[in-house]
Amino acid sequence: MPDKILVINPGSTSTKLALFDTGGSMVFDLCLEHSPQELAGFKKAKDQHSFRKKIILDTLAEKNIALSGIKYIVGRGGLMKPVESGTYRVNEKMIEDLENESLWGKEHASNLGCIIARELAQEINAEAFTVDPVTVNELEPVAKISGVPEIERKCLVHALNIRAVALKYCTAAKKRIEDVNLVVVHLGGGISVCAFKRGKMVDVNNALLGMGPFSPQRAGALPIGDLVEMSFSGKYTKGELLKKLSRSSGLTGYLGTDKVPEIVERINKGDKQAELVLDALAYQVSKEIGAMSTALEGKPDAIILTGGMSQSGYVVERIKKRVSFIAEVLVSPSQDEMKALCDGVIRVITGKEKEKTYE
Repeated sequence: MPDKILVINPGSTSTKLALFDTGGSMVFDLCLEHSPQELAGFKKAKDQHSFRKKIILDTLAEKNIALSGIKYIVGRGGLMKPVESGTYRVNEKMIEDLENESLWGKEHASNLGCIIARELAQEINAEAFTVDPVTVNELEPVAKISGVPEIERKCLVHALNIRAVALKYCTAAKKRIEDVNLVVVHLGGGISVCAFKRGKMVDVNNALLGMGPFSPQRAGALPIGDLVEMSFSGKYTKGELLKKLSRSSGLTGYLGTDKVPEIVERINKGDKQAELVLDALAYQVSKEIGAMSTALEGKPDAIILTGGMSQSGYVVERIKKRVSFIAEVLVSPSQDEMKALCDGVIRVITGKEKEKTYE
């Protein structure tokens, strides 16, 4: 029997669990939903550790999966220190940083991916890894300058999907990733527009609260003066304003929904406001693609659109109209995080990449 790779991907309200063999063939892929009632008793995401671990073990038992056959466990990377892209062995230092909320001033359920992976690996004598966490930061020094000495541009990026899409392009084009320049755009609840230069993500907007286009839920770049006025208006606490900018702005703020198919349906029925706002999103994404193309000195081999919104012909066509003069625009709508995590481990155990050490 081939050795197995267990993939653990905790989200805010679900735990995705998948099992592959070391050849990359999937045994199963599940999304285990957690109801608000189940999560209500936990004050913080980290308090869900034992709850989620038990669900994982129960699921494996229900499927008659022998733990002794699992040789590798890969957890979704959370809010750790900035790192280079690649596959990392989960070590004690990584766990310490994932449990340290002061590192980023916030926590996320994805932090549990590596924590549970390492704990299970120690119990069953397996090896624990993580692949391309959201804190991948390969910005060139010039890209880190913000314009205010006290503020450095930070990087929170959909690194896992972006790198997986870039590698997929290279395989199809029969090129090495070190030999190509790409602009890769992840169009999800947050939007990452990334300049991918010879294997490195050398510039990208901060997909959570940074520069770049607004998204289905997030505000994107804003006029600074107006943002300062809003901050000191007395209408919001710090927490309320951060929540507004990261969860209830963008399409949600303007149109009351983040569902693009629903918005397109409204447009087809003559809703001019919906048309204006969705066109503005495509317009801002297009401008950011242009900006990232200059980070590549105007020489991207291709522009690749991925993520949920890349399935919308309405959005894709409006982006293509504005940026196709720069380079060929390709669409890779599927975003299989579980397979991407598995593939990162396979690249290491087959010697295609070297594992990296978190320090």
